[in-house]
Amino acid sequence: MSTYVLSDALALAGRHIRHLKRAPQRILSITLMPIMFVFLFGYLFGSSMSVPEGDYHEYIMAGIFTQMMLAGVINTGVGVAEDLSNGLVDRFRSLPMSRGSVLLGRTLSDVLLNAISCTAMLSVGLLIGWRIHGGPLKALAGFGLLLLLGYATAWLGALIGLLLRDPQAVNSVAMVITMPLTFLSATFYPAQNLPGWVRPVAEWNPVTTLTTGMRELWGNPTGNGADPAFPLRHPVMASLIMVVALLIVVIPLANRAYERAAAR
Repeated sequence: MSTYVLSDALALAGRHIRHLKRAPQRILSITLMPIMFVFLFGYLFGSSMSVPEGDYHEYIMAGIFTQMMLAGVINTGVGVAEDLSNGLVDRFRSLPMSRGSVLLGRTLSDVLLNAISCTAMLSVGLLIGWRIHGGPLKALAGFGLLLLLGYATAWLGALIGLLLRDPQAVNSVAMVITMPLTFLSATFYPAQNLPGWVRPVAEWNPVTTLTTGMRELWGNPTGNGADPAFPLRHPVMASLIMVVALLIVVIPLANRAYERAAAR
């Protein structure tokens, strides 16, 4: 059974990738938008931001990578809601295929698109002066953590899409979730530079832990100061625990929501 699920999932993932030919705007969103974010934060903000431990260009890249992975909540959620509204799920139900492969194929294809986005951002980041200092194994571990985050956010987006079933509603709710997580964190500015109550909120934000873990693996400045919150003292392990826990919770919920949606 597991072999059939995987083969069906890979076939559906290929279908989603081929569908990009008819949706050129998605190609632009996964390539051009990340490049624009790198130039925007790297050049426009880089001249006015300071990081106590090093260069802002090296500090900001992990934040931009993380932001793009969080955007997967919107992309996957909207895609799943559109599949429900245009009858694609009904067509899948009529085919001799495993139901579990539908969401697996969707999330796998979105992880592949995330990898393409990362490649584009990596190239531009190197042009603006970003460098990895942690060695090849740690560099790969950082990108592995990044893609694991993208996989988890894809499943979260699938769950939201299945529950709301309306692309506009999914976009709105996903923005409400991802925007505070992104900007009330140390994604784009060091936590130690934040004032008052904002600093502890940013330090305990899971997005700060994730970006700090990537910065640590890549040998980039973390900007956390001398006495950071507990998760920031062990950011890589804390990040793995959080992402795996999210997957353990979200995958069964999403599959259950799909079973209900397919039964309607």
